[in-house]
Amino acid sequence: MKTIHVNTDFTFRQTWKTDIISGFLVFLLALPLSLGIAKASGFPAAMGVFSAIIGGLLSSFFRVSPLTIKGPAAGLITICSGAILEFGGGTTGWQIAAAAITVAAIIQIGFGFLKFRSLSDLFPHSAVHGMLAAIGIIIIAKQIPVLLGTEPEMYAGEGPIELIMNIPKFISHAHWHIAIVGLIGLLIMFSLPLLKHPMVKKIPAPMLVLLLTIPLSLFWDFRQNAPSYSLVEIGDFWSSLKINTDYSWIGRFVFWKYVIMLLFVNSLESLLTVKAIDNLDPYKRKSDYNGDLKALGVGNFFAGLFGGLPIISEVVRSSSNITYGAKTKWSNFFHGLFLLISMLFLIPVIEMIPNAALAAMLIYAGYRLASPKHFVEIWKVGKEQMAIFLTTILVTLAEDLLLGIFAGVSVKMIFHLMNGAKIKNLFVANFNISQDEDSVKIIVNDVAIFTHLVKYKKLLNQIPNNKQITIEFKTCKLIDHSFLNFIFDFKRERELAGGRVDLAGLDKHTKLSSHPLATKKLKK
Repeated sequence: MKTIHVNTDFTFRQTWKTDIISGFLVFLLALPLSLGIAKASGFPAAMGVFSAIIGGLLSSFFRVSPLTIKGPAAGLITICSGAILEFGGGTTGWQIAAAAITVAAIIQIGFGFLKFRSLSDLFPHSAVHGMLAAIGIIIIAKQIPVLLGTEPEMYAGEGPIELIMNIPKFISHAHWHIAIVGLIGLLIMFSLPLLKHPMVKKIPAPMLVLLLTIPLSLFWDFRQNAPSYSLVEIGDFWSSLKINTDYSWIGRFVFWKYVIMLLFVNSLESLLTVKAIDNLDPYKRKSDYNGDLKALGVGNFFAGLFGGLPIISEVVRSSSNITYGAKTKWSNFFHGLFLLISMLFLIPVIEMIPNAALAAMLIYAGYRLASPKHFVEIWKVGKEQMAIFLTTILVTLAEDLLLGIFAGVSVKMIFHLMNGAKIKNLFVANFNISQDEDSVKIIVNDVAIFTHLVKYKKLLNQIPNNKQITIEFKTCKLIDHSFLNFIFDFKRERELAGGRVDLAGLDKHTKLSSHPLATKKLKK
């Protein structure tokens, strides 16, 4: 196979035109989403834009992934809104939540210096996907009454299961002129991605939603004839930019519970996004994951200090950034610059946006996280993976995210014990290694599961690219889905870089389903 070498040593002069165009198009996508995420999180709407400005302008000066866009994300809505509620609600709850964000940010900076890029390897794939799907379901449940224009008092403080059960009540109490605006937005968000024309793909669906729903809100005169909650409210944005943190709860357990959740989901989702965007990068660059964590930590500290939402490397805006032709991290900078300009000159226009339109965008974001295709994909990998996935979802919906992910990991370990692993195998990787001048052979003993990934990743990444690697599984009793996914990814990446990796002994195993990455057990 012929290797194609692409020059990726871009200068600002070479790329500023394409990056500024992509940054502008991403800005059109980010503005309404940032407003909607802030509203859904219980933060002032403008704080979503402020966080996106920080994510664009500040983080771009660090060693970040070249094509990721930094800003607030739908995946953190449930944590932020839950934190504000448990911290007492209102302004006090918001400011204590902002304080928790700054504390999580300081730890996140430490993660970057301690090279915690392998954080995403500590959790099984099915549990992570279950966590994200649960977050998607919660977002949808919380935004349905907003979409319908239902009075906020009717659903204040309700959990996701209550919200889902009360959907008929929300429909019966809908303000239908508001609901029509929301339903039009929903139709656009779901139908536009189905159109395959190249020019249509360049149109940010959220901006099209605004172009159609703002005139409707003006036609029906929402300012005079609809409840006050029907439109976005920014207020005096610049006077609100002050220290907005309250550390009075720092000695309480609940404060640290949310610090851990913010840190965990923020870092994990960001690392997964960087990995996904690296795979889409047309120039096949490899990001500095630890540099990305440091940049996010610094950005999150300043965002939280002024009362903003946490920022992450966000997958939808980042993938759109690639579609729009971005080449370097300066597209992220330009997207932040355009957001700053909007806060200088466009606040009166922004306050014409119906909240129902923002709810439509967030329902679509939630759908992407909890799409039926994710359920189908997990089912194909294996029934035990579906059990882990559903357990994580159900416990998260009934309790909270930390208990959900803990329950998913626990079910995973129970399945491993049922399939032949011993308790000591769950935490200790057992292998033998031999090498000569040209090759390295690793014999995997006992089991190969998700809890061993950090150890194996460190081992394999230390092997020079010019050495042939053989990984022998003939005596391995159990190889789980997460480990197989990792090892095939490593093999593909090493071979793209010109190395060679042989996986021996996999034919000695039976699969728990027909999926190529299904868990494998040694034949008896």
